[in-house]
Amino acid sequence: MLNLLNKRLFWYLALPIIVINGWALLQIFQYFGRIITIAVSATLLSFLLDYPVLFLQRHRVKRNRAVILVFLVALVIILVLGIILIPLLLEQLTGFIEKLPSWLESGNQQLELFDQWASKRQLPINFTVWTNQFTESLSSQLQDITGEIISFVVNTVGRIFDILITIVITFYLMLHGDRLWNGIFNWLPNNLEIHIRKSFKQNFENYFIGQATLACLMGVSMTLSLLFLGTPFGLLFGIGIGFMTLVPFGTALGVTLVSLLITLENFWLGIKVLIVIVLIEQAIENFVAPRILGRFTGLNPVWILLSLLVGVQVWGVLGLLIAVPLAGFVKNTVNYLRYYAEFNP
Repeated sequence: MLNLLNKRLFWYLALPIIVINGWALLQIFQYFGRIITIAVSATLLSFLLDYPVLFLQRHRVKRNRAVILVFLVALVIILVLGIILIPLLLEQLTGFIEKLPSWLESGNQQLELFDQWASKRQLPINFTVWTNQFTESLSSQLQDITGEIISFVVNTVGRIFDILITIVITFYLMLHGDRLWNGIFNWLPNNLEIHIRKSFKQNFENYFIGQATLACLMGVSMTLSLLFLGTPFGLLFGIGIGFMTLVPFGTALGVTLVSLLITLENFWLGIKVLIVIVLIEQAIENFVAPRILGRFTGLNPVWILLSLLVGVQVWGVLGLLIAVPLAGFVKNTVNYLRYYAEFNP
């Protein structure tokens, strides 16, 4: 009984210290935000590129040659896609912003026609009361979001020095990353080192490999289906859904938003698009995603949402990407420390 009371008292006293240390770390992260962003981005890229390197090593290609080959191929692919896709996406994004008011007006007209049809049949349906407020709010929010996306892309492209530094660090992490991580993990006790290595790999490397693969598959399939259906701005919407797949629950949100926007412009086209992309999304989520992702985090959906909110508040887009694996890593480590403390008093 006394031991249990002492443990509870310890945690009650430790909680304020943990909160203060967390606040201090947050201030440090914000102060060194640019450096941390470069380091984290390079680390994530090295995680992604390490898998084809390991594939080449299994086929008797030396590590250094495999790293150089994979790095050069990835660099060429990124440059080609950037030169081709970024101008097209920016063009479609600006065109979408210009078309958005007319789409919203078309949506209002369709709802007014539906209200007239319902009133003739004496149905208790009336959308005209809240339609104007909803469309005005949707228009302003979408314009704000698209404006932020444009500014983010322009600022990212404008930071040439940061991009070059990220590329260089990524290359060196691919070559010498093992020695770096071994040097960091060697500071930990042996039992904790083994757990941290396993949890880190499970929650970061595997998560990002699976999520990136899923996002590519979702983006390509959605883009092709939208272009086949003759959807306006199909490339923008398809790639947008693919990027949103990088974040948990992002696919469902992207599918809903794209379907709603297309429905405003053309109701029946929106219905067809909704049916097709939902079928594709469900097929990938139910048959492909479990094989790729598995159960990496073991987090409750509520904690996933909270971690996403905290991540985007602290680090923006990068925080949104690393929030879930970081939360899973923290959860696994805390559970391990509690288990170790209980059985090794």
